[in-house]
Amino acid sequence: MSTLTSDAYDEYHALLARQDAMRLRQRLLQPAGSVRPAESGHSYDGVRDQETIRRHLPLVTPFSELIDHLYQAMFEQHPYLRGLFPDSMEFQRAHLERAFWYLIDNLDRPDEVADFCFRLGRDHRKLGVRPVHYEVFESSLVSALRRSAAEWWAEELERAWVRMVRFAVAAMVDGAHEALAEPASWNATVTEHRRCGPGVAVLRVRTAEPFPYRAGQYARLESPLLPHAWRPYSVACAPRTDGELEFHVRRTGPGGVSDALVARTRVGDQLRLGPAQGRMTLDDAPPGDVLIVAGGTGWATAKALLDDLAARRPRDRRAHVFLGSRTLDDLYDTVALSELESRHSWLRVTPVIGEGPGSTEDGSLTEALARHGDWSGHVAYVSGPPVMVSTVARHLAATGLASDRVRHDPLDVTPSRPVRPALSTG
Repeated sequence: MSTLTSDAYDEYHALLARQDAMRLRQRLLQPAGSVRPAESGHSYDGVRDQETIRRHLPLVTPFSELIDHLYQAMFEQHPYLRGLFPDSMEFQRAHLERAFWYLIDNLDRPDEVADFCFRLGRDHRKLGVRPVHYEVFESSLVSALRRSAAEWWAEELERAWVRMVRFAVAAMVDGAHEALAEPASWNATVTEHRRCGPGVAVLRVRTAEPFPYRAGQYARLESPLLPHAWRPYSVACAPRTDGELEFHVRRTGPGGVSDALVARTRVGDQLRLGPAQGRMTLDDAPPGDVLIVAGGTGWATAKALLDDLAARRPRDRRAHVFLGSRTLDDLYDTVALSELESRHSWLRVTPVIGEGPGSTEDGSLTEALARHGDWSGHVAYVSGPPVMVSTVARHLAATGLASDRVRHDPLDVTPSRPVRPALSTG
């Protein structure tokens, strides 16, 4: 890096630090009980923009091309921004595509979108994202829209996209401002690394500063082996007096974050944690017995919820856990599970083995749920692979369980993409 470039880079980050200091001062001087901007009653006609964007989708889909144009414009105009992203952009592109689909599909529910983006803005501080970056993103998006639509570009298409992005960004900026008094990320030291089962590791870490979270939430982890690559993992325990956190990680392939955490991380290594997220908690749940359905390392969320239930000493509240796995070998934490069940009379556990030796007659979780009772009065928590979670959630809804009684984290699934049709000027 040349001296001139280095000086400009340092000056830029000094400016960002001053901006953060000013916002923190404004927050501290803000009267107690004042309303955050995301709740100030700002109206947004998401239905109109949703209809416009959907009508013009053939011009800008598949989104992979639009996103390639967007990042190309962004990095050409502001090369220093490339340093905020991981070396491989594949995950980032897929993440942005899912974000676009989420916004488009939910614009008719602006309050829900604002709340989601508010929490997203709080989390994105760990990436070094600042309000000025959103302005760059918007201008790059406009450039990408015009390039993708080419001669079929329409002004109403661009305006609808810009309004949608500005609405989401306003909520993200509010979330970032609201969290200025807390760290953007937490440094953590690995205190235990235990391999168990095929490709699975249980990690315990201790953060340098207290890490606020509730049982059932998740956090994004970054390994120094893959800078700027963050992946979400559920905290597998309720808050502990010693401040340690537990994570269960399954290796999904070579070279990624899961591979680094399972195969190349040791006791004493450093990790970074983003702020806790998720609403699979017991705090605001409606009354009723608890149903927990977990598959694979979704057991981490289930374990944390059971820790929390045990600490609350439920009297008339019971819990039933369905723990699904493909084979017996995939049940990697059976000792902890057996100890929990033997200590607590209010807990019942049903393992569901899908195939291979030891497989059960009802080898799918939905079949097991159908065979074992009526869950209409329960509060359900579902965790595991996205396809499993969506299948179980649909099954529970079909049995009459109200949507506010089924909890799961956002599903990391990209919807089907429309194909760009042949366009002509004739």
